[in-house]
Amino acid sequence: MAGPENSTTATGPVGHDVATRDDPGFSARFRHEFTEVDGVRMHYVTGGSGPPLVLLHGWPQTWFAWRDVMPALADHFTVYALDLPGLGDSEGAPPSYDKATLARYVHGMVHGEFGLRDVRLVGHDLGAAVAFQYAVQFPAGVAALAYLDLPLPGPVVDAATYRTLSWHIAFHTQPRVPEAVVGDDVREYLALFYPQVAFNGTAFGGAGARSPFDDAEVDEYARTYSRPEVLHGGFELYRTLGRDAADNTAAAPITTPTLLLTAQGLLEPTRAAIAPRATTIVHAAEVPGAGHWLMEENPGFVTTELIRFLTGRS
Repeated sequence: MAGPENSTTATGPVGHDVATRDDPGFSARFRHEFTEVDGVRMHYVTGGSGPPLVLLHGWPQTWFAWRDVMPALADHFTVYALDLPGLGDSEGAPPSYDKATLARYVHGMVHGEFGLRDVRLVGHDLGAAVAFQYAVQFPAGVAALAYLDLPLPGPVVDAATYRTLSWHIAFHTQPRVPEAVVGDDVREYLALFYPQVAFNGTAFGGAGARSPFDDAEVDEYARTYSRPEVLHGGFELYRTLGRDAADNTAAAPITTPTLLLTAQGLLEPTRAAIAPRATTIVHAAEVPGAGHWLMEENPGFVTTELIRFLTGRS
């Protein structure tokens, strides 16, 4: 069984480390690695010491979503920031992008390849739905769950309701259409999308917001999502919301100690969606001055809350 400390770093997609290779401070603490799970070469970035902490990104992001909070977390934990199967610099596609399937790939990596137990899981956006399904399927392997800014698909918010929450959800669930519309202008689409769900963004009924991402950060996300198979996989995250809602409704509620963080103003509807399925919400908070991009819009608050909860100080 391969462990993270002796895994062989394979040559990944061109540029897989381009965002960090010229950052000596980051490179001194973290390294890029690859491992294979059921035919998918999964990319992850790891560093730090202490109990294992697994970070799962959402759309349209990659492991890079965690870059601002990873250094402080690595003071307390061995951090594993993953590119989900079929996304980022991971190569190969899972048979489905429903979150139960993706959770099994994450478990195959974390437990099957690395032999890690009692992991702390943090998921943002649709990565939070993957983390939730991990806790559903492998409860004995999860010490704590931090669930960041996603109405859980399930009995409260079914697939039909989900499509009414934002224009982009309805758009992304359409077969083939978003690939055809976005395919030649991925960077422009991402650059236009990010501020819409930022604090005071138009998707939240605000007057409009500046993007919390600079040009280099948009370039990094566009680098991976410009690959047609990754763009398709990202939209498949949305097309499987019906399956996700059915799976989460059928599952027994989890009892894993849970932290809930949301955008400012969205705590109560988000808590209402997950509370019937997660019975041990230890702490819940809105992130001040943050829209959907919690880690970018208020990294200090998010880092403090995560460390307090994951070290048992809540």
